[in-house]
Amino acid sequence: MALSPHPARDYAAQPRLLLIAALAVPIGALGTVAALVLLTLIRFFTNLFFFQTVSIADQSPAGHTLGAWVIALPVIGGVIVGLMARFGTEKIRGHGIPEAIEAILFGKSRMSPKVALLKPLSSGIVIGSGGPFGAEGPIIMTGGAIGSLLGQRFHLSASERKTLLVAGATAGMTGVFGTPLAAVLLGVELLLFELRPRSLLPVAIACAVAGFMRPLLLEAGRLFPLETAPAGWPALASCVVAGVLAGLLSAGMSRALYAVEDLFHRLPLHWMWWPALGGLAVGLGGWWQPRAFGVGYDVIADLLNHRLLVGAALSLLAVKAAMWVVALGSGTSGGVLAPLLMIGAGLGLVLSPVLPGGDAALWPLVCMAAVLAGVLGAPLTATAFAFGLTGAGNALLPLLLACAVSHGVSVLLMRRSIMTERIARRGRHVYREYGVDPQERVHVGDVMTRTPQTVPAYTALAEVAERWFGAGQVHRAFPVVTGDGRFVGMLDRDRLARGDAAALTAGDLFDGDDADVAIADDTCRKAAQVMATTGLERLAVVDHPGTRRLVGLVSRSDLVKPAQSVHEEDAVRER
Repeated sequence: MALSPHPARDYAAQPRLLLIAALAVPIGALGTVAALVLLTLIRFFTNLFFFQTVSIADQSPAGHTLGAWVIALPVIGGVIVGLMARFGTEKIRGHGIPEAIEAILFGKSRMSPKVALLKPLSSGIVIGSGGPFGAEGPIIMTGGAIGSLLGQRFHLSASERKTLLVAGATAGMTGVFGTPLAAVLLGVELLLFELRPRSLLPVAIACAVAGFMRPLLLEAGRLFPLETAPAGWPALASCVVAGVLAGLLSAGMSRALYAVEDLFHRLPLHWMWWPALGGLAVGLGGWWQPRAFGVGYDVIADLLNHRLLVGAALSLLAVKAAMWVVALGSGTSGGVLAPLLMIGAGLGLVLSPVLPGGDAALWPLVCMAAVLAGVLGAPLTATAFAFGLTGAGNALLPLLLACAVSHGVSVLLMRRSIMTERIARRGRHVYREYGVDPQERVHVGDVMTRTPQTVPAYTALAEVAERWFGAGQVHRAFPVVTGDGRFVGMLDRDRLARGDAAALTAGDLFDGDDADVAIADDTCRKAAQVMATTGLERLAVVDHPGTRRLVGLVSRSDLVKPAQSVHEEDAVRER
């Protein structure tokens, strides 16, 4: 296999990109339908559990008249979901995003039909019975399963399947929240683990389709329309303070969540029953604070618009946070974004009287986004998400600053985010920093050996065995060249043993020009791919695939040199 010479370009481009982009259109539509189904299920079960009616009307569970009997509802929901996870699929446990990440990085982006069916159903039951969760995690899993199943149906590669999985996940998120830009950024920061046209274009198309379909199937407009006054210079320091406090709160909640999860793992009880125990905590908290039940979009709107007193907000949010930590730690099914929005907005409501530089409406919004950025480890997503939910253009700069500061604080304080800690506990490492591959920046000609030791093609095998593969053998393989320097093939001890040493020459062991080669202008990454797929340890470098005159030799050890330059850039301090 010869590597063809080609002009250098900024991005890799393949015709199959058009196919994946075309498939993103129906996935965007199906993701929106999945969002409609999930929200309908939540409303259906909310009415069934709290009001004993068969309806899909949008009602807050806080209006129930069950008294203390309401404590039993989340327990019943937890029992049902535990049984579904035990006898259906364990993949429905958790809040969805870590499970999607694990499927992408370690499962070749394969999801089962059971996930597509049981995840929205289980989440509808949990949230409908009072679970303090949002719909975003479940819809990410459900939409992702739709994209994955379509990719499996068309027999795509793992990378292409990943793109469709993320397209379905982000389309579902767009359908729920109406924030297509934030959904795309969430795909980039949390799911794709790359920023390449082959993945960004289909994901953006799917989100755009979902954004156009949402007003037709769901509600049009923003979830929490809000307008803030322009921020003044004192807001600069206030945003830093808000970001630091949000980062500390994010780290504290993340640590608390996994501490609770550790406690559940110590119980002498099968995990199937854990969601019922978590449901008991939810029921008790909701009995005390009924507005802590369910998704709580109405509470978020009240916090953003300062329709709650500080004391009442603190009591409500303390209960909500405790319910969320215990329920999610129990391994039940539900999302994290909506609870984090509520908790962050509550922090901003408390800080509003003391933070200068902006009007009172600014700080619940800023802290809402900053807490999200700290917990998810996705500052750009959090900034765009808060802007998309509210449309508050004047708040964009404070949002960006506070989210960046919160992200920095959480990175310094936590080894893992809430999104990756669960995966790490299963023995799998996720590295979330992006950067240009150093092997992509360096050409083969920069690291190759320019005067390799060669074997003339006319040399008898007996002489080759004695001179090149004798007691003083220097390398494991040697390039064989003709008299005019044309590369014939790479000779190693195994190939040498196949020939008749008495009758053949080194050139007789090779037939045609099918030997793998590189050219000096190829990147080290491309050469590494060839060596990885062929098992070669040394690769001949030729002037052109047509003439195939040997100009050098690149080995596996040579391909480490770009990493050395990156280390020097990071570690060596100049005077």
